[in-house]
Amino acid sequence: MATLSTTHASPSIFGGVMIIGGTIIGAGMFSLPVVMSGAWFFWSLAALLVTWFCMLHSGLMILEANLNYRVGSSFDTVTKDLLGKGWNLINGLSIAFVLYILTYAYISASGSVIHHTLGKMSVDFPARFAGLIFALVVAFIVWMSTRAVSRMTTIVLGAKILTFFMTFGGLMWHVEPATLLDSKAINPSYLPYLFMTLPFCLASFGYHGNVPSLMKYYGKDPQTIKRCLIWGTLMALGLYVIWLIGSMGNIPRSDFIAIADKGGNIDVLVGALSGVLNSRALDLLLIVFSNFAVASSFLGVTLGLFDYLADLFKFDDSPVGRLKTALVTFIPPMLGGVIWPDGFIYAIGFAGLAATIWAAIVPALLAKASRKKFGSPIYRVWGGNKMIVLILIFGVTNAAIHILSSFDLLPVYH
Repeated sequence: MATLSTTHASPSIFGGVMIIGGTIIGAGMFSLPVVMSGAWFFWSLAALLVTWFCMLHSGLMILEANLNYRVGSSFDTVTKDLLGKGWNLINGLSIAFVLYILTYAYISASGSVIHHTLGKMSVDFPARFAGLIFALVVAFIVWMSTRAVSRMTTIVLGAKILTFFMTFGGLMWHVEPATLLDSKAINPSYLPYLFMTLPFCLASFGYHGNVPSLMKYYGKDPQTIKRCLIWGTLMALGLYVIWLIGSMGNIPRSDFIAIADKGGNIDVLVGALSGVLNSRALDLLLIVFSNFAVASSFLGVTLGLFDYLADLFKFDDSPVGRLKTALVTFIPPMLGGVIWPDGFIYAIGFAGLAATIWAAIVPALLAKASRKKFGSPIYRVWGGNKMIVLILIFGVTNAAIHILSSFDLLPVYH
């Protein structure tokens, strides 16, 4: 019978919840109201709930598989042992693609946010160059050390949380029920636009690479880690719902067409909210929050990509080795940001496509393989094979939806 080793001073669950919630919640949330404007509030809420359920359980499946290995075993190690080199290669490529595409997305987002912020001060600075300068600053911080990133992230994350509650507390006071319920629309159609929201929902619940890290933090304590995943993902779900109410309750559904036509970048959405709120204080809070949201997401994603590439190419941790890693990490997405500065929404969608592999399909296969090889004696996700099949269907469906959408084979709200 398996036993769990415990210590008298086990870490608080709060830390694990914040790791998961902090990883999930970022600048990607700004894409949700834009891509969900066709399906509008209630159908979008349903999409978020389904995605939350499936992404929570796919994370629990990674936990189930990981518990059969020593503490410290990476996602890569577990995948290679259970699924073989082929699946491990596919999984690794999908992770690298997601991290690269998100780095590009946040360069695009940072450029638009800085451009909008400076515009409020009557300074016209091109978004593509603003994003380039911001990326260079982040690259320098990441090159310095992981400790430098950690310190900067702590400051930015604290500011983001503070401005989040101040901003969305103000937004909720301005919500118009008639706008949120779209009650003035004549014969509205929502359901046809539901499916294209799913890949964006999936990309907004990515935390799966942190599951092995939680095992380092808590040891082989599945119930504590399970609670961290549940409460961390629920926190993100709750904040997303508040964000949808705050945005869809202030901006009429028809106005989102113009926002999407302009690329749907963060500055356009923030500008639209500023236009309907008529509150200078809330306008300032929105601008400050959007800057911190982009900065925290950018730091987290680029550090993950930096470490992944350093391990992949076996670059050492010397200043020269870190410079090589920084060049490989930042040059491709920076070039993308200069050439195509308004690709934030598209990039988040492609991140959702690649994330279906390592956040849905691979976890389900890992659970199946670990039960066959080990019997999963320490912890097993409820639902048996039916749950595994459900997560596989969820992943494949998301991939199919994004591919169909890319070829304009799904309805688009316009």
